[in-house]
Amino acid sequence: MSLSDPDPVWIAVRLVIVVLSLAMIALGVRVAVSGRFPSAWVRVARLTASQRSQPARIGGSQALLGACLLVQQAPFLVPMPFLAGRTLFVVALLLAVTGAGWFALLRR
Repeated sequence: MSLSDPDPVWIAVRLVIVVLSLAMIALGVRVAVSGRFPSAWVRVARLTASQRSQPARIGGSQALLGACLLVQQAPFLVPMPFLAGRTLFVVALLLAVTGAGWFALLRR
């Protein structure tokens, strides 16, 4: 699938995923670097006190999972050789495992 594909619904879905993954990366990096959750996020998600004390853990894993989604969508939106697409898929899987490991192992 590429941007020249005749089905505009799939292109729109993939572009929405790209925008959401960029937002996940930006918010995750902001939380991990600043050490504070946005107040709206705390209210909506109803984070417990133990969860609020771990912004680097939650923000970092969110940023890695957002990067995973972004890398996963690249072969579908940009024309590239098959081997490069497979390589990006493996990189996306490694990012997903790293994000899950970051969340599971980082305790501060």
